Amino acid sequence: MEVAGYYEQFERNLVIILSGLDAGLNISPTALNVSLPLEVYVLSEVLNQGGGQFRLSSDLAPREQVREFLAQFQSNEAHNEALMQRILADKKSLMRTPEGRVLTKEMLIRRLEYFNEAARQVNVMRNQHSLGSPPQSRSGVGLQLAK
Repeated sequence: MEVAGYYEQFERNLVIILSGLDAGLNISPTALNVSLPLEVYVLSEVLNQGGGQFRLSSDLAPREQVREFLAQFQSNEAHNEALMQRILADKKSLMRTPEGRVLTKEMLIRRLEYFNEAARQVNVMRNQHSLGSPPQSRSGVGLQLAK
């Protein structure tokens, strides 16, 4: 999918992730449990670098962090969408990270890709749950064979 597609689907992807979590999907045995809060934080920092006003609580569960970010994004949606478009159009803006300096545009693109993939993963988990599939942690996948 092109960057424009990721951008167009961004808010929808957040809603998919949040609706899956609200429906009771257990992400604790998955990488989403750790990566989702980190990616929400990095995205808010990228948007703040471009002039956004995101202030996120640090002690929330992943579902609540996504909900808090989405509420802040939607509260000033036109401004935030224009901000994202401006960042995506800027080919020279850099931001400082612990690893050094990186292009702000690339940081945003990577976050958009992440949320697209996370929404896809949540949809797969929802489908598995609705079909009665056992959670992967209990299905035996990855367990060592008894000798």
